[in-house]
Amino acid sequence: MIANLIGGFVSILLGTSLIGPVSIEVNAAACSSNATRSVTGTGDWACDSALYNSTSWGSTVLKLVPGFFALSILGIGIAVTYSSLREAGIV
Repeated sequence: MIANLIGGFVSILLGTSLIGPVSIEVNAAACSSNATRSVTGTGDWACDSALYNSTSWGSTVLKLVPGFFALSILGIGIAVTYSSLREAGIV
């Protein structure tokens, strides 16, 4: 039981630490090579790509990827916790 909880905790830590890089890669994929990029006042890169700024389904799907990745990490945490508690006879 403790091993499963520790494994679940480690997977949640690794997953949440990867949310930022996943978001960065999604933004990089949305910004095509011919797009103009500029630094905003906060130091972030602003993308002027047609795909990223459009209202097409492609840009909508790309913008949803980090959120669904975070939801999948949440689901993994809930599943591991539930299975550990079920093996212990608590649930």
